[in-house]
Amino acid sequence: QVQLVESGGGLVQPGGSLRLSCAASGSIFRFNLMRWYRQTPGKQRELVAVISNGGTTSYADSVKGRFSISRDNIKNMVYLQMNSLKPEDTAVYYCNVVYVGVNYWGQGTQVTVSS
Repeated sequence: QVQLVESGGGLVQPGGSLRLSCAASGSIFRFNLMRWYRQTPGKQRELVAVISNGGTTSYADSVKGRFSISRDNIKNMVYLQMNSLKPEDTAVYYCNVVYVGVNYWGQGTQVTVSS
């Protein structure tokens, strides 16, 4: 069983920054890949960023150059630093891992970008 808890969302003006955090139960060293997704009402969940245990990262084209994913295997945390936020970044953001063939999700954290 894996529990994921996201935090750090909120209301921010366009051009602003937020850092999302995902706290995992137990050691995240066992998870090769950790991901951030986002979802807006009526749309499919969208993959935003991925990080491997070795630190290799990958991003959706829409966030490249603005978002940065990182992980701390000691603190069992994954982060998403979001800069130069745009209104279209407004969504619920979810942390995700797949472990032993099971997809685990957190409860999500709302990010709203609006003036």
